[in-house]
Amino acid sequence: MGKSSLINTLVARKNLAKTSGTPGKTQLINHFLINEEWYLVDLPGYGYAKASKTSRAKWEKMISGYLLNRDNLVTTFILIDSRLEPQKVDQEFMTWMGENGISFVIAFTKTDKLTKTKLAGNLKAWKEFLQKYWEELPLSILTSSKTKKGKDDILKVIEGSIEHTV
Repeated sequence: MGKSSLINTLVARKNLAKTSGTPGKTQLINHFLINEEWYLVDLPGYGYAKASKTSRAKWEKMISGYLLNRDNLVTTFILIDSRLEPQKVDQEFMTWMGENGISFVIAFTKTDKLTKTKLAGNLKAWKEFLQKYWEELPLSILTSSKTKKGKDDILKVIEGSIEHTV
């Protein structure tokens, strides 16, 4: 599941966030008011969009500005395609988040689309990368839009974050 699929899964609606078969569909910051209580925010992706360098640079500036200046931001999820070994762009983004003191939760997506052995190998590679830079590893959650795996875990993290801000 990509970002939009995850949002739809979390709120149990098929088309709240528009999904696409190609990365880069989300090009603006989209706010979704949930239960008249809190906002779920969908930022453009930073990695694989088939877009011009100018567009990607604009998104990067928009994303970094949002993450650095949003005082009411309580939880950030970084979605990682579990089918792939650690990608440089994801590693660089996580490192940037850490350098800027922005905590995050990793949501490994599409876990239903690979073997348990391949998943375990990719997760091990991620753990090895993270252990180089973090004393305490960020929380990670395995997700699947097909099986709804991880939905409850993510909602618990969000609920806990909201409770700490009230």
